[in-house]
Amino acid sequence: ETAEMTNREEAEIQISELDLLSSMFPYQEEFIVTDELAVAELKHYVENESAEMPSSKVQFVLNVKPEGSNASMVEFSMACALPLKYPTVLPEITVRSSLLSRSQQIHLNSDLKTYLMQNCSGEPCVLSAREWVKDHAAAYIDKELSSSSVTSNAVQSEDITFTRLWIYSHHIYNKQKRKNIIDWAKELSLSGFCMPGKPGVVCVEGLQSSCEEFWSRVRRLTWKRILIRHREDVSLEGRGHAEVQKQRKFSTLEEKCFDAHGARGNHMDLGQLYRFLEEKGCADIFQMYFGVEGH
Repeated sequence: ETAEMTNREEAEIQISELDLLSSMFPYQEEFIVTDELAVAELKHYVENESAEMPSSKVQFVLNVKPEGSNASMVEFSMACALPLKYPTVLPEITVRSSLLSRSQQIHLNSDLKTYLMQNCSGEPCVLSAREWVKDHAAAYIDKELSSSSVTSNAVQSEDITFTRLWIYSHHIYNKQKRKNIIDWAKELSLSGFCMPGKPGVVCVEGLQSSCEEFWSRVRRLTWKRILIRHREDVSLEGRGHAEVQKQRKFSTLEEKCFDAHGARGNHMDLGQLYRFLEEKGCADIFQMYFGVEGH
């Protein structure tokens, strides 16, 4: 017996994963096996010592509606093929959607592959892949087209980008820093919020150039630790400054104290922060900051 998984063990894992998928997604519009013959061969191989190794891969399609989308919203389809050595090797998955451009689709699929390589080798991972697509795929529809595909012309200079930075600091107590954050945001026409305490959270949104100027000033102050946890960029493709206002999720930049322990509270109530982000349509950011689902 080697430590390597045997072909039959791999085949058994494939069968049990397929059974799991069909029990979780009983409707054809969610999960459909495109090659029934390959599944039959695989089952036969698992059940019969004498059976030959299957000759073809099991193939199926999972359709996924992204998180928080309305019914009319685009679907993503995941065409999956399981190599005979799966799960020792990764599944072959191609995600498609009518709303993805060719380059967006390539980008999405390569990021999914990277995610699987980093997180899933040797384990059944079709469900993890599906979760990843559900959470991340919709963002690729809006990803900016690569600069090479944009023809440069005079309008280019007006191509402004709206940016939202989510900054994380080990703590923010210092009164002067807190004043700087508010004053600079005002000067640069940025909106968002600053949550002092430990940890410290700052969100600023507005013109990309203004966000970058804000960040270069803030990071020059002395911090135990400060970084951009997440960044959102939306190209406004020459639609001008009225569009900047439309993109904002916050009206001004204000300090938000979600105080857990009365007047002195250094530790903020993260539940209140989560509800505040949820109200603003930014709940997914909570996970990027704290690595857990908020409630």
